[in-house]
Amino acid sequence: MPMERAICQQHCRENFGKFTKVYSSFEGQHKGLSCEAEVVEAVLTTVSRPYYSLFFLTDGTTSASTVFYLSQFSSSATIVVITDNTDFLHSFFELSLKHRVLVWSTRLLVVTRLPLQQLQLHYSAFSKMNAMLLIITDGPTIIRCNMYVHLPFSPQGTEPLLVASWTPVRGIVSHSILPLFPEKFSRFVHGPNLLAATDVNPFNKIILSDDSDTPGGRKFKFKGPVPEVMNYLAKGLNFSYTNVRPPDGVWGSKQDDGSWNGMVGMVMREEVSIGVGPFILSEDRAEVVDFTVAILVDYWKILGARGLPEVDPWGFLFPLAPMVWAAVLVALVVLPGSVFCMSSSFFHDFHGQGNWLQVTFGYIRILLQQDMTTPAIWEWERVILIMWMMVTLVLTRSYSGNLMALLAVRHISEPYQTRRQVLDDPSVTMIWLKGSAVGEYLHSVETGIYREIADAEQVGRLMWGTHAQFAGYINTLVRRGDHVLMEDDNGLRTYIAQDFTKTGRCSFYLSREEFLPLIFGMIGGKGNPIIPALNNRIMSMTEAGLFFQWLKMDEPNITTCYHAPTKITVKTALSLSNTWGMFVVLVAGYVISLLVLCIELRVSNIQHSV
Repeated sequence: MPMERAICQQHCRENFGKFTKVYSSFEGQHKGLSCEAEVVEAVLTTVSRPYYSLFFLTDGTTSASTVFYLSQFSSSATIVVITDNTDFLHSFFELSLKHRVLVWSTRLLVVTRLPLQQLQLHYSAFSKMNAMLLIITDGPTIIRCNMYVHLPFSPQGTEPLLVASWTPVRGIVSHSILPLFPEKFSRFVHGPNLLAATDVNPFNKIILSDDSDTPGGRKFKFKGPVPEVMNYLAKGLNFSYTNVRPPDGVWGSKQDDGSWNGMVGMVMREEVSIGVGPFILSEDRAEVVDFTVAILVDYWKILGARGLPEVDPWGFLFPLAPMVWAAVLVALVVLPGSVFCMSSSFFHDFHGQGNWLQVTFGYIRILLQQDMTTPAIWEWERVILIMWMMVTLVLTRSYSGNLMALLAVRHISEPYQTRRQVLDDPSVTMIWLKGSAVGEYLHSVETGIYREIADAEQVGRLMWGTHAQFAGYINTLVRRGDHVLMEDDNGLRTYIAQDFTKTGRCSFYLSREEFLPLIFGMIGGKGNPIIPALNNRIMSMTEAGLFFQWLKMDEPNITTCYHAPTKITVKTALSLSNTWGMFVVLVAGYVISLLVLCIELRVSNIQHSV
């Protein structure tokens, strides 16, 4: 530590020596130059870190191009502005805010002899920056320098906080528990009330109540995991908040004229301090607002209505796997054929053994558990029959047992598991979130499956809705089966849980396919130092798993329908609608036998005529 401090002091002195030469050239008429140099050196030696850049600006010598140049190198810089000119200070703040020079990592020290009252016009700028005001007062006997910090979100008319003073005799003397250049956004001293843009979403349910004192006669409040997040942040940073809903009811997207609507537009125009959301991170949004660290990472999925439980009419085929059916058919061909060939080739007298069809029908009778009468046959034929009877016994018993179980099973259809299945079915309409980052992406993409989804709007197969409308859409359009809703996974689980709480049934399902990975976070104005302060709290919250705990507490049934079965068993009488598959096979057999009969009669008539 002593070595680092020695390096820091040497670094500051070297840079300050350069500043003194520049300052002397333009401000040599000031008699108090040595005093100013001493106090600035004392401050920078105390707070500067090794290898930080130092820039010294004086009125009358700095142009707009210089300020823009500084913006390229000021990510870890300390800027010292020395001026007694209010116009110069006003221009400096205007250009700095325009080019976003003074981010929080850049420290600003303003040195002036102007009275504190004349600097109150810049209170807002000072309070949002990592800035300190150093006012030099020339006394009759001693020069005194007071160092002030403008605390953010202070009540109107509040004077800046005196944190320290300096005299040539005593040096820097602290007058506050706050250090020089304090982290004033880590916890707000005055406990301000902030405006927060928010609206209805799966994690933020609105509760309306009558209130004659509220415009419109109704007041609202929110409940859910997102309000819990805001309460957590408000307690940690010592602020209260007032929710403000966007007039257009959307999240925010870029308009044709370059402006932004929705909550993103409110934050960008500084109508509110925080955009609660949580908002989907996108490139376009990141250009106009700053995002916090991720509150939630999720994927898009499809929400559809589960079908009614029904028996599969072809269920009588399910007791045996396709390969078993194939093996049985092969055995009915190979075994009789082998017996017939061996008997006719090696034994001239095989006890009246008929032709190959007669042998085949004998094996079929055994498979169907019918009696079989045959004349005396060879012992090797008896062995084959016994083995075939054992095989058919196992098959038929297994088949009958499995069939009894399968007839009690009801199948619940979940038809749309992928985006392609939705697109390939012209009878289904997609519902997407209005005014979201995903909507912007659909309108901008030029090729691929998302281009096909966007083109579906032209034929009426895509509609847009807000979160406030989704609950109604799910209960009507999606429930009847000809609409599906595209939303993030956890949001859709919330809708399903809410429906289960009301009905006691898992009426909806989520697709197995997930797409469009999403990062959700809160937003603030570009360069707003409240974002780093929020980040520290949000990281602690997510590492502790609090968001998902609050989600589970708000929706106890959030996991109830997570793996809802697609097959259920019931005890009820079978109807014709459940067994028509078997009758189809019977009728098909009668038709085929009739055709064979006609062919046989035709062949017989031809033979007799010959």
